Amino acid sequence: MTFEELHRVALKAKKDNTPLPDNLTSKEKHQLDCLLHPQEHPLIWQLEDCSCTEGSCVSACIFSALEIKGGKAVFDPQRCTGCAKCIEACKNNNLAFSHDSIQVLEMLKDGTAPVYALLAPAFIGQFGKEASPSRIRTALKSIGFTGMIEVAAFADILTLKEALEFVHNMQQPDGFQLTSCCCPVWIKLIRNDFQKIAGHLPASVSPMIACGRIAKQLHKGCRTVFIGPCMAKKAEAKEPDLKGAIDCVLTFEELNYMFDTFQVDFATMEEEPKEHSASAGRLYARTGGVSQAVAECLERVGHSLHLEPVCANGVTECKQLLKDILNGAVSGNFFEGMACKGGCVGGPKRVIDPGEAAGLVNVYAAQSPYQTPAENPYVIDLIQRLGFFTIEEFLKSSDILTRSL
Repeated sequence: MTFEELHRVALKAKKDNTPLPDNLTSKEKHQLDCLLHPQEHPLIWQLEDCSCTEGSCVSACIFSALEIKGGKAVFDPQRCTGCAKCIEACKNNNLAFSHDSIQVLEMLKDGTAPVYALLAPAFIGQFGKEASPSRIRTALKSIGFTGMIEVAAFADILTLKEALEFVHNMQQPDGFQLTSCCCPVWIKLIRNDFQKIAGHLPASVSPMIACGRIAKQLHKGCRTVFIGPCMAKKAEAKEPDLKGAIDCVLTFEELNYMFDTFQVDFATMEEEPKEHSASAGRLYARTGGVSQAVAECLERVGHSLHLEPVCANGVTECKQLLKDILNGAVSGNFFEGMACKGGCVGGPKRVIDPGEAAGLVNVYAAQSPYQTPAENPYVIDLIQRLGFFTIEEFLKSSDILTRSL
């Protein structure tokens, strides 16, 4: 059985409450254990022992989190970000990433607490042409989720925070700002290797963490499942100063497996439309989106400061841009890094082509009835439910959106 086949068999057995297969090889038993108990295994692991001495996977890791010892891949979980570059580089196709779909299915079947699906801004178009946002919401409820929340709405809130931080930073002698808080690989790269300029990075959580924290504050006792194209989010959710906001992270690929297991037919799903996010937050899904969102937000709130963005597209460009900033070899005042080419839409566990996905994100952003978070009534309602009268008061008084860097 291939690993994909084993994954599907295990999902169906959990869904139907039928016994898992017991006639498995030792290799399959190991893989099944990784599926059933992801918390007991590294973020990335080998499908089987490897005799490779070339080490293309080791060379691909920019965080030095991987080495080969005796034919086995050994990961340093403190350094591994889950960027998936080693998986892409492995010539034997022998590396797999942690799967949480069975754990999520058990959570849904348990029924002791409400479970919310938090969908990344890149979700549009990932599940087929019939899968509109409102039908995805219905489909998620049909398989046991209490509800669906668009993380783009929390990117809206963070856009306002980034805009205020930009105004503050530009008043400093060497004023410039590093962003984006939504890419954990970019953040880890700065924190690990570019400490000299890390002070220009706002102490902001990602939209995923903000969404999880606020959901848990508004829905006491609930559980949160983030769903996106990014494996690095699995590592981010476990970082010491962020832990607790997100209970599980699924990739789009994993959710697709779950939809297949439950035989979800989007064409027959009822529409349940809800407009949670402004154009600004929806744009976070592609390269340059954060810069555009912050620039439009500054204009909307009447600031005359001119944002001069420089965007890095992919890990190699991110590293070079940071070197150039450190050496004073680049002009600009707002530096955005996305570790995947194309931005989040180019994440390793996307379902559709990044170019197509970026186009769909742009269309979805244009369809929002609100251009910036300043006029998004859903954001304003959230802030008031948290006990604040204005967005500005919330940003200045709450620590929900901050982290320790």
